[in-house]
Amino acid sequence: MRPRRAAPPYGGHDGGPPLESLLDRVAHGDRAAFEELYEQVAPAMYGVGLRVLRDPAQAEEVAQEALVEVWRAAARFDARRGSALSWMMTIAHHRAVDRVRAAQAATDREDRVARLEVRRPYDDVVESVELTLDRERLRRCLAGLTELQRESVTYAYYGGYSYREVAELLKVPLATVKTRMRDGLIRMRDCLGVER
Repeated sequence: MRPRRAAPPYGGHDGGPPLESLLDRVAHGDRAAFEELYEQVAPAMYGVGLRVLRDPAQAEEVAQEALVEVWRAAARFDARRGSALSWMMTIAHHRAVDRVRAAQAATDREDRVARLEVRRPYDDVVESVELTLDRERLRRCLAGLTELQRESVTYAYYGGYSYREVAELLKVPLATVKTRMRDGLIRMRDCLGVER
């Protein structure tokens, strides 16, 4: 966003039109007026961004965003409330501050996520104990099934076999395997205290 020529003093003291006049023309869509306005205020907007952000690349982006906003909002400028230059510098300053706030919010979010992801040592211990207890309960419940129920459930759920394959492995009819598995799963559910 380097200006195309040396920026004249603000307000048209180099013989150009005052900023208020340029803004009025910009409000009516005059591109030539915007180019002249750009030449006059772009360096100052860049300077505002640089003072706030301390990063030349971001300062350029902020100046560009502020100038786009000036183009879009030129009709809202009210000379009774202040000079055109202060209005435009305020826009640039707000853009720069918004960028700082957005960066800080992103950093805060990342910090919160990082703190949530930190696993505390006791979490691992609790998880390990719970898994051990769950395995013990599962073994106890499996032991409470009949041999055919236990074999059917074990082949199907831990071996990944289909009902038909379980029937072939156990050399029993398919209907028998289905009935034993249904009955075995009901008993397992009751033993483990799983609600329907």
